[in-house]
Amino acid sequence: MTGPVIAGAPGAGALALGRWAAETLGVPLIVAVVHPAPSALGSGRVDAEWVADRHRAAEQVLDAARAVLGGAEASYRSIASSSAAHGLHDLAEEVGAALIVVGSGKDAPRERLYPGSTADRLLSGSLCPVAVAPAELSAAPGSLGVIGVAYVDTPDGRAALAEAARFAARLGARLRLYTVVATGDAAKPFLIGEDAERAFLETAREIYERSLEAAVAAVPACDADWRVLPGEVVDTLAELDEVDVLFCGSRGYGPARRVLLGGVSARLIRRARRPVVVVPRSG
Repeated sequence: MTGPVIAGAPGAGALALGRWAAETLGVPLIVAVVHPAPSALGSGRVDAEWVADRHRAAEQVLDAARAVLGGAEASYRSIASSSAAHGLHDLAEEVGAALIVVGSGKDAPRERLYPGSTADRLLSGSLCPVAVAPAELSAAPGSLGVIGVAYVDTPDGRAALAEAARFAARLGARLRLYTVVATGDAAKPFLIGEDAERAFLETAREIYERSLEAAVAAVPACDADWRVLPGEVVDTLAELDEVDVLFCGSRGYGPARRVLLGGVSARLIRRARRPVVVVPRSG
């Protein structure tokens, strides 16, 4: 998509990541703050003083965002809606956004992602990719020169790869694909036997290595490589600190038994060291 990047304010991390993404893609940046829409008190009446106060508060947030971004080119929008997620969704559909960027929740530990309810709700239904930025970035976006992808050969994995490759090509950065395969300790050999479990894990690794090689070959415009990492998938991906951002699919990480189970993206954004971009499946 070639629409603008929307950065949800407040949050220095979201603003920095949104600015970087817009500059990388060569698209406009919209900084948006969502404030409560007027609701009737009864007989169609609303509290005009309360509405004016919420609007003033939203404008103060935008003023603070202008100060953070300095002279960066951006447009600023104040939106009244029933929720922050709903307001950002509506704006994204209106402008055909390429990406929505939001910050971590207020309870995030330092340099860790812990999205608030806005991020959770956005991830459940956004038509465009959603990026979640830590409140404090340990390294500025783009400074590490590596775009990461949590990859398996599924529609979700391929959608994430395509979006990550677009960023890497624009940046001239290295594209690195990661697949996590469980170790024997993470499996349950008492259910099927140690030999069968070991054979399954070895076969899984071989299959994933071949799919990674094929995926890298399919993105010749990028300087790409891949890694197969041992361990539990969320723990392993969350500890990555060598990437500017990590792209992943929106509906789980893969279908292969215990090796790659569950809603990885939802858990990953709560624990990752670096910004995570969740890409919806196309079609």
